[in-house]
Amino acid sequence: MIHTIISYVMFLLLAFCSLATPGYASEFQSQPKLKKVILLIGDGMGLAQIQAGMIAKGEPLNIERFPITGLAKTTSSDNLITDSAAAGTAMACGVKTYNGAIGVDAKGRPCRTILELSEKAGLSTGLVATSVITHATPASFIAHVENRYQYEDIALGFMDTDFELIIGGGKKHFANRRDKRDLIAEFQKSGYYLADSLAALPGEAPGKLVGLFNSGDMPTMLEGRGDVLPRSTHYAIDLLNNNEEGFFLMVEGSQIDWGGHDTEIEYVVTEMIDFDEAIGEALDFAEQDKHTLVIVTADHETGGLSIKGPDFMVDAADYEFSTSSHTAVMVPVFAYGPGAQNFSGIYENTEIFFKLKALMGL
Repeated sequence: MIHTIISYVMFLLLAFCSLATPGYASEFQSQPKLKKVILLIGDGMGLAQIQAGMIAKGEPLNIERFPITGLAKTTSSDNLITDSAAAGTAMACGVKTYNGAIGVDAKGRPCRTILELSEKAGLSTGLVATSVITHATPASFIAHVENRYQYEDIALGFMDTDFELIIGGGKKHFANRRDKRDLIAEFQKSGYYLADSLAALPGEAPGKLVGLFNSGDMPTMLEGRGDVLPRSTHYAIDLLNNNEEGFFLMVEGSQIDWGGHDTEIEYVVTEMIDFDEAIGEALDFAEQDKHTLVIVTADHETGGLSIKGPDFMVDAADYEFSTSSHTAVMVPVFAYGPGAQNFSGIYENTEIFFKLKALMGL
């Protein structure tokens, strides 16, 4: 009898350990396959940046609507403090890699991304950013180069994937190139609708769209960018949702990070609130759709931001940056929709890839 009890206990322990193993898919087997995912990444967004946005807005943010929260570790393969390239690749591919790597592992070998897997499975895919679309985070989902600053090489990566939509800056990396190729003309020949501004987006979403709104990066919110990010997010969802098989969309609030690098709180806060509006668009859709998983996270925290204000008055809040670079602190993960419960707890940022891959049945 004792041996039987011990054997039974050991079986339960082994079963529990196998379920807890990072990247192990069996914990998702009881979940229905997910076909629509919106992953929103606030570049440089830590808890303090979120709190600063709450204080500045004076009312609840959309990010407060999430029922599930977790924490992701961001260390890269070669540094305690990650950059956007290594962190983006970790979430896109499920591998830890060196700072500066785009869609390649620590040995420089290309890794298949969640966007590429989605395309292979017949889903529609899209990327939206307020930086150049060839910047580290969006690039990590679609390109494979050894250095994040190989912008023209990254642009070529877009030619190798049959995505349905991109919206961002970076037109100069697709035209006026050193190799004399006009990738924008090539997109047009491949059936993409081309838009050079938010106003140029057609009223009825086309089958495939390339929106390059600026030669370089988009303006900041302080410079008058307006509601480009939330409106682009809404438009992207409408376009991608035309596919009955489902879709994968990554949206980046790129410039929260840049405000942290500049150690300018107003820059950080305005970008944070703008990103939160895009989050609201995703959540509104998911609440109506019932079959969409929305994940919000960050690649890393920037600025070492702390809030020392004595009260909740915006003008009285006392903010302090400890650095003009990234930090190694964990970043939050928020989840809503089918399978959201799998994103609670503390885990490596690579687990975001494995969790999505398993839930989507890829």
